[in-house]
Amino acid sequence: MNIFIVDDSEDSRDITEAALFTAGYRDITSAGSAREAFAKLNLDRMNAPAVPIDLMLLDIVMPEVDGIEACARIRNDTRYVDVPIIMVTSLGDMDSLANAFVAGATDYITKPVNRVELLARVRSALKLKSELERRLARERELLGFLSTWGDRRASLWIDQVTGLLVGEVAEAYLTAVTEHHAEEASVVALAVDRLDMLRAKHGDDAARLVLSQVAVVVQQTAATVGVLAAAYPNGLIVLVLPELGADSALNLAETLHADVAALAIPNSEATAADHITASVAVTSGRVRSGADRVQLLTRAIATAQKTAANGGDRIVPVAV
Repeated sequence: MNIFIVDDSEDSRDITEAALFTAGYRDITSAGSAREAFAKLNLDRMNAPAVPIDLMLLDIVMPEVDGIEACARIRNDTRYVDVPIIMVTSLGDMDSLANAFVAGATDYITKPVNRVELLARVRSALKLKSELERRLARERELLGFLSTWGDRRASLWIDQVTGLLVGEVAEAYLTAVTEHHAEEASVVALAVDRLDMLRAKHGDDAARLVLSQVAVVVQQTAATVGVLAAAYPNGLIVLVLPELGADSALNLAETLHADVAALAIPNSEATAADHITASVAVTSGRVRSGADRVQLLTRAIATAQKTAANGGDRIVPVAV
C-alpha cells in the first residue's frame, strides 16, 4: 500500500513513518508542506497520470496552505477523489475538524500520534478503499457485460413493473462471470407473500403497485452495496452478490425483510400480518464456474417460493 504523509514537522513525519514501517508498510512517501505535496501529486499537471496513493495522512496546522485547504484541493482533483484522507490534528484544534470533513476528510487522529490508534485508523481506511475498488470493478464488469450482451435493445433488459433488470440478465451474468479460483458468492431471492391472492382479489394493477414499491427498497439496497438486482414476471426479485459471503448476504437479507415490512402496505390477504411481508432466501457457497453460480440462483428462487407458500414472512439461509 502506498501511504503519503504530509506534515511540516520533520519529527512528526519520522515518528509516523517509523510506526507504519514497523507495521509492515514499506511504500511511504512524505512531504513537508502542502505545496510540496501538490507538486508530488502532479496537481498542476492535469494531463499527468495519478500518482499511486492508497492513503494520505494530512496535518491540519501547516504554514502557507493549511491541511483543510490542501484536503479540499486534493479532493477536487478527480484523480484522487476516492483516496482516503486522514487528518492529523492536536487536541487543541478539534474545532477545525468540522471544516476538514466538509473539505472531504475521511477520518482523523490526534497528536501526539498514538501508534495503536494510527494503525487502527490506517487499516480501516485501507480496507474501506479496497472494498470500494472491488465494488467499482464489479460495476465496470457488469456495464461491460451489458454492453456486449447480444443484440437486444436495452429496453428489453428492464422489467417494466419494477424497473429492475429482467431475470434473464441475472442468469446470463452469473454464467458469464469467470474466476481463476474458487470464491464465496451469494444470491438473495425475495418473494412477496400472498401476492397471487392479492392479484386475484384486487387485480393486476394492485399487484404491480406493490411490486413497484418493493422494488424501490431493493434498488436502494442494491445501490448501497453495488450488486445486481433483477426481477421475474411472477414478481420474484433476486440480488446477485458475486463476492459476498454468507454473513454479509444474511445481513443484507435481514435489511430487505425489515424494509419491506416497514413500507406498511396494507394487505387483507396476508396471513402473517396485516401488511405486505416478504419471504427471503439466502444461498451462499464457494463457487468457481458459471454453473455453480446459477445453482445458487435456482436454489434461492426455489427456497423463497417454498417459504412464501408455507406462510412466508421468514428469512431462510441455505448453504450450497
